[in-house]
Amino acid sequence: QVQLVESGGGLVQAGGSLRLSCVASGNIFSIHVMGWYRQAPGKQRELAASITNIGRTTYADSVKGRFTISRDSAKNTVYLQMNSLKPDDTAVYYCNMLMTWGDYWGQGTQVTVAS
Repeated sequence: QVQLVESGGGLVQAGGSLRLSCVASGNIFSIHVMGWYRQAPGKQRELAASITNIGRTTYADSVKGRFTISRDSAKNTVYLQMNSLKPDDTAVYYCNMLMTWGDYWGQGTQVTVAS
């Protein structure tokens, strides 16, 4: 069994920064892709950023230049540094990891950006 635990969400003023963390534990064999998705009220879940096991990153156009995803493979951890936050970034952020055994999700962490 695999568990993903996120941390780092909260309330921040527009223009501020937050850093999300997600650590995986349990029966981990190989993590191929780590990612952060987000879901705003009334909207579908969307990819914010992802990083492969060789460090290739992908970003949604709406976060390019403001968000940075990174990973510490030794710690089975993925981070999302979010700068210049906007009210439109308000959402529940979910950690996702694609492993050899399957696709796993965290419980989500709320990010609220006040204008």
